[in-house]
Formats: sequence, structure tokens, C-alpha cells
Amino acid sequence: MLVLFHLCAVFLLVGLGFYVFAADPRRRAHQAFAAFISFLALWTVKDLIFWDFYPVDEAAGIWAGTSFLIALLMNFVLVVFAWVFPENSRTPRRKAAILLAPAIIFAPATALGLLWERVGFVDGQFGIKLTPLAYAFVVYVYFLFFYGSIILFNKYRKYRGTESGSQLGAVLLGLAITGALKTAANIVFPLFGNYDLIPLSSIFVLPGVLIYAYAIFNFRLFSLTSALTQFRLFPVAYKVAICIAAVAVSSFLIFQIPISWWAFHNGMDAEAWRRYLVFSLITALIPNLLLVLLVLRTVLRPLKRVTLAAVSVAKGSYGAEVDLRKTNDEIGVLADSFNKMSRKMAEDIEELRLLNERMLRTEKLTAMGTLASGVAREVSEPLEIISAKIEAMRREEGHSNATREDLSLIAAEVSRVSQIIADMRSFGSAKRSINATVSVNDVVHSATRLAGLETGGLRIETNLDARSPNVLGDEDQLVQLVLNLLLHDQQNLRDEDVEITVSTATTAENAVIEIVRSGIGISEPTALESDNASLDLWICHKLVSAHHGTLSAITDAKNCKRFVITLPLLEQKDAARVLTPSSY
Repeated sequence: MLVLFHLCAVFLLVGLGFYVFAADPRRRAHQAFAAFISFLALWTVKDLIFWDFYPVDEAAGIWAGTSFLIALLMNFVLVVFAWVFPENSRTPRRKAAILLAPAIIFAPATALGLLWERVGFVDGQFGIKLTPLAYAFVVYVYFLFFYGSIILFNKYRKYRGTESGSQLGAVLLGLAITGALKTAANIVFPLFGNYDLIPLSSIFVLPGVLIYAYAIFNFRLFSLTSALTQFRLFPVAYKVAICIAAVAVSSFLIFQIPISWWAFHNGMDAEAWRRYLVFSLITALIPNLLLVLLVLRTVLRPLKRVTLAAVSVAKGSYGAEVDLRKTNDEIGVLADSFNKMSRKMAEDIEELRLLNERMLRTEKLTAMGTLASGVAREVSEPLEIISAKIEAMRREEGHSNATREDLSLIAAEVSRVSQIIADMRSFGSAKRSINATVSVNDVVHSATRLAGLETGGLRIETNLDARSPNVLGDEDQLVQLVLNLLLHDQQNLRDEDVEITVSTATTAENAVIEIVRSGIGISEPTALESDNASLDLWICHKLVSAHHGTLSAITDAKNCKRFVITLPLLEQKDAARVLTPSSY
């Protein structure tokens, strides 16, 4: 029965230590707990070997010396845990060296058997007689235990009322339970000659260890939330450990038990050992190959796919993704994050490409505006002379009616050219404008009225937003913007089948003006995307940019051209900018 208790204790300790350590291997408190569990597992294995299989005098000295050394190591790890928890601080190496200095004397004395005068069995009863050095060793071990406990208690007072304080309180409770049971089993009862509880001392530690693990695991060790978390993210370390454990247990049940029975059922002679070793080596190949395949499938193959995808991205295949079935381990999270990063990278690069094209188009338009401004300055003087000469000729007597009509037509066209030149000179240089609250609907009304006068009755339908969105800007410039788009390509406006619809709308942050032109004869490509963009669209582009908006043009398969102007809505924070001069 004692064997079962020891075996259960070993498996519980190993599983618990691995679970806590694998949850956060880089956290020092978890590392210290894993070290403590390792020494405690060695303590249990030591008791298992001595009390269940070799309870003889020859093994008693080894058992006693091992017990002293493991007790020293466990309490030293307790002090280290007290130093690093819960802040995840570094171990003070100088203090650690000073505290461990007495071990330089006690460890060799233990190995030489100087801590006891006699240890073994008398009339079937276990007994041990210690030397004064052994009592000094015990005092040193308890000094480490209480020193670590005091550090934890001071931290508990510091963090009381917080989650860290609750964790420290639970750890202190676990230490109290463990210290009381171990002291009773290994010190108090043996002082009165009762050694019956010594074989169970490793069992008495388990309650304190469970509380210990529960505390440093943020009280989630046995909770439903913690169990569900493992389904959301099940670490690769756990999967590999489960594979190894499953293969080991299966191999033991399927191969080792039958081979052992077949080899030793007639006795443990040399031939039996030869059969056992040969067939054990042969059958060991199967579980080992199976274990390699499981590790390859669980770890290496997914990592290879992630690596290939990363190499593809490095070669310029932006947007390449990992072809991997979604899993709930670190590799699955890595693959999913890599795919998101690759898609985002492809989107960002495409956005940069479009932005670069837009910048190039803007530079071309700006260069054309500068060139146009220079040409306007050169043409304006001769044009003024022509205009003055025509005006003088119109005042002269003796011209026929046909000649006067021709002169009036020439004067009108010269005036139109002069206006275009004035616009060219105006937009070729910075101009100061007045920012004010402007109703988008009023802008459309003014522009459509002027367009009707200019074209002699152009059919324009309006569909205006009832909320009448307001923007911050120069009303005259915005009217000119809409008017330029309405009168764009005037030769087609004379077609009776041409229809123009102007609508306004409001989005979360912008006011939108949409101009739709449909009818026969509208088949030319979008001017905004042409290298030879016309002057009126360049002016429109400058006006929209001055108002921090955007202008786009689309021509569909039915020769329907749509201009979309987007302007930022007037916000409360823009109130201070109203009537404040600005330039574009």
C-alpha cells in the first residue's frame, strides 16, 4: 500500500511541477517552484526505494545522507522563491552565497556519514542516533525555512489587500502546514523513539505543495476558467509531454510487461536477462519511431511551413500566408499572426503605391500650373493690346452690322480668354482666402444658377441633403469648384441628351457633393487620371486641396461620368478658425 502512495505522490509532483513550469518558464517564481518540486520528487523516490524495496542497514546510511542533503536544497530553494516572488526579482547572489556558505561544511560531513553514529534496523525497528553536528545541521535547515518565511510574511504585509497579498497569504499557509507535518514526522516523533511516520513524510508535504502551486498560479490551478484557457491555448510543451507519456505508458503495457514475463517466468538467470535485453532493444524501436513521428507532426512540420512563408515574404511575395490547419498552440498563434501581418503588409504596400501615384499626379498638376502661370503672364500683354484695338474699332463709324457682330463676338471671346488667363495667374501662386462657415447646399444652388446662365438653360437636377451640411472654407472658391465641374467639357453640354444631377450628402465626418453627367457624347477618359489633365480640372484639384478635401472622377461603361467632392464637416473645434485668414 505504501508503494502506491509513493508512486501516486511521484506522478502528482512531476505532473504538477511540469504544469506550473511550462505555463511560464521564464518567470523566476515558476522556476523556483519547479526546482522545489524536483527535490521533493527526489525525496519521494528516495523513500520509495528505501522503504519499499531495500529496507536494509546497508542502504540506511545512503537514505539518511540523501535526506539531509535534499532537505537543505529544498529550504534553500524556498529562500530563493521568497526573494523573487511576486515581483519576479533577481536572486541576490551575494546573500545567496552567504546563506549557502555553511553547506560547504555540512555537505561533505553528510557524504562522509559524520551526522549519525548509527542508522539501521534493530529487531526489525528502524532507528537513528545523531551526532551534535547533525543537530547543528537541523538548526541550519530550520533557519533557512524561517528566514524564507519571514521574507514572505513581510511581503504579505506590504501587499495585503491585493492579489499578490492573497497569493503570499496562501503560500504562508502552505508553508505552515508543510512545516508542521514534516516537523512532527521527522523531528518530534523520532525524539520519542517513534519512527513510524518517517516513511510517510513525503506524503505529508502534498497538501502544502498543492496550496503552494494554487497560489503562484493566481488561484486558477483548479478553476474552470483555467481549464477552458488550456483549450484556447494549449502549449506545444504540453502536447509533446502528453505524446511522450502516452508512448511510454503504451510501450510499457504492450511490450515491457509481456517481455518481462516471457524472459523471467522461469527464473532470473543469464539467459533470461539476455532474452529480456535483446527483445527490449528491438521493441524500443517502435515507440521511439512513433514518438519521432509525433514530434515531427506536432512541431517541425508546422514550423517548416511558417519558415517557407517567411522566406516567400522576404523575396517580395507580400501577402503570402502559412498553409496550416488552425491549432490552439503557440505555432498556431504564430501562423495566424504571421498571416495577419503578411496581409497587412500587402495592404500597406498597395496603399503606399497608390499614395505615390497620387503624389506624382499632384506634382505633375503643380508643374503644369506653374507653367500655365508663366504662359499667362507672357500672353496677357498682347491680349490686352488686342482687346484695346477691338474696342477702338467698335467705336469707329461706318462698320456694317455683320462686322459689328463679328467684333462683338471677338471681344466676348477675348474677354473669356482674359478670364482664363486671370485664373491661370491666380492659381499659379498662393492666394489668401477667408475661412467661414459655408452651407454646401447654398454652394450648389449658386453654382447651378450660374451654370444655367452660362449655357443658356442647361438641365440640372438637384437632390440636396435636408440637413444642409456646413463646411469651413471660402464660399466663392467652392462655388467656382462646383461650377468648373458642371461646365467641364462644354462642347458636350450643347447636346440635348446630356443630363446633370447634383446631390449632397453627409457621412460621419464629411460632406459629399456628387455631380453625375449622363448622355451621348461623354466618352473621353477621366481627366484626373490622365497625364494631360485639363486646366479646369487642375484648378478644381487645387481648390479641393485648399479645403482639405478629395476629388475623384469615375466614368462607367454607359458613358456616365461622376465627380465626387468630399469635404470635412465643420466641427466644434473649428469654430475658432472661422473668419481667420488662411492660404492654400
